[in-house]
Amino acid sequence: MIKPDGIAFDIDGVVADTMSLFLDIAKQEYNINNIKYEDITDYDLSVCLDIPNRILDDIIEKIIDGEYQVKLKPIKGAAQVLKKVAEHSEKLLFITARPRIGKLKDWFASEFMPDIPQNKVEIISTGSFEAKKEILLETKKKWFIEDRVLTCFDLYEAGITPIVYTQPWNLKPHPFLKMKNWRDIEQLIEF
Repeated sequence: MIKPDGIAFDIDGVVADTMSLFLDIAKQEYNINNIKYEDITDYDLSVCLDIPNRILDDIIEKIIDGEYQVKLKPIKGAAQVLKKVAEHSEKLLFITARPRIGKLKDWFASEFMPDIPQNKVEIISTGSFEAKKEILLETKKKWFIEDRVLTCFDLYEAGITPIVYTQPWNLKPHPFLKMKNWRDIEQLIEF
């Protein structure tokens, strides 16, 4: 069982349904309609999607900056479980490899308030996947929910137990615990 104060969370692909947002932006702003969520089979989108790199980069920048017309939605079940974790811990810690937080704090406030007070949410932007382990070690978090398997190997070597949030881009075999939804995550936490 995981203590509520001992866990931290990635954002994109774990809490925020960023890949659905990516697809919505591709459709709305670039008229790219032939890609499904299941087609995103690699974390490196240039490997699995037949979209010019310029457009990939444009869409990713829009997501990071929060400059899009469609809605970023939370992953189903995240709000309910995060509310319970917040009630049983000092603070919810989210660590993202994004180079900047952009409008994530505003998004959290709009999606999770009033259930989770803003003073209970800390979002740290590292700018790299490798830097996540340093934050987790500094904050003494022992568990981390992540969707990028390569990051999980790095965390594991540092003594942090990664849990992979199952997505189409992380289905290749790996040695880590897998969670297919937030209900599964809830079962691991000692409330």
